[in-house]
Amino acid sequence: MIQLRAAIAFLAGMQLSCMLSAWPALAVDCPGNPDALGTSRTITVDPAALARVGAMNYQQTMPLEPKEVILTFDDGPWPPTTMRALEILKSQCVKATFFLIGRSAQAFASTAQQIARDGHTVASHSQNHPYFNRVAYARGVREIDDSFRSIAAALEPAGFKPAPFFRFPGLLSTQAYENYLQSHGITSVSTDVLASDWFRRLQKHPEGILERAITRLEARGSGILLLHDIKPATVLMLPDLLKELKERGYKIVHMVPAENAAPLIAAAPESSAPETKASTADTDKPKSGRRRIAALNAESHKSKTGKRRIVASAEARQARHKPPENASSFSATKPAEKYWPRVIEKDSHAM
Repeated sequence: MIQLRAAIAFLAGMQLSCMLSAWPALAVDCPGNPDALGTSRTITVDPAALARVGAMNYQQTMPLEPKEVILTFDDGPWPPTTMRALEILKSQCVKATFFLIGRSAQAFASTAQQIARDGHTVASHSQNHPYFNRVAYARGVREIDDSFRSIAAALEPAGFKPAPFFRFPGLLSTQAYENYLQSHGITSVSTDVLASDWFRRLQKHPEGILERAITRLEARGSGILLLHDIKPATVLMLPDLLKELKERGYKIVHMVPAENAAPLIAAAPESSAPETKASTADTDKPKSGRRRIAALNAESHKSKTGKRRIVASAEARQARHKPPENASSFSATKPAEKYWPRVIEKDSHAM
């Protein structure tokens, strides 16, 4: 019996090693910050071997050691908050994975490119952020395909490509879409830990986001953490989160695709190209008169009476949401609305 158990354990380990490979990152001092949290190691995912990952949706999650965390950010890019998040991560030499909205990557191509330039993994979160369990299959497939095309077009001028990772909006999917991803060389990435930073009530209380993130990580011991870089409250508490992780002995793991792994998405026919064309120029300044394609959740939405309400223009909103110059000195215990105006959301469930 003991020999049988040992054999099973050996085979399980061999199977896992075929799916994932990991190695420590080089121990390089973080410039200007000798006490930085840093990134302890890189873990490589091969979509051909690992189709689905994340305990919130699937049985399989990343093989992390206790006190290891993979940071992920959804719904960007949105220049005022995404760029600030990048600055904070860079100051701590921390690498993360950003799941971008395709149309936002097109609208703010230079911000998407900066994410890649900083060494982060760039992946897809759909083209327009629909809930896949509520849309027709053909539309859902277009959302997946268009998102990778849009992100690829945004990154191409800087010499980068999207990773073959996809996260369903709201973590809502169906078996058919998951099968589609698998057949196209794309890993469906869920999460292990939620910070609930999309809740409307927490936008005034970034300390509540911090508390949820740490408490749930402590309860689980390790895991993939889901955050939103478009949320001012999240960005406001991010320095304190990284500080708290370091003080509690956590280590950051960076998730990257296997060499030569790429989403198997064909070029779009000219008649079915994504709504918004990517530009090789700096598109981070929204143009008046253009349909609002900002990465904030609620650029436009329907009211309870069914009448469509259009939120303020992206250009005006960008000015309003610009972080103050001394934002780096703020503590997550301070109310977020004191420094950034309230963010309108689609609903309290949007992710």
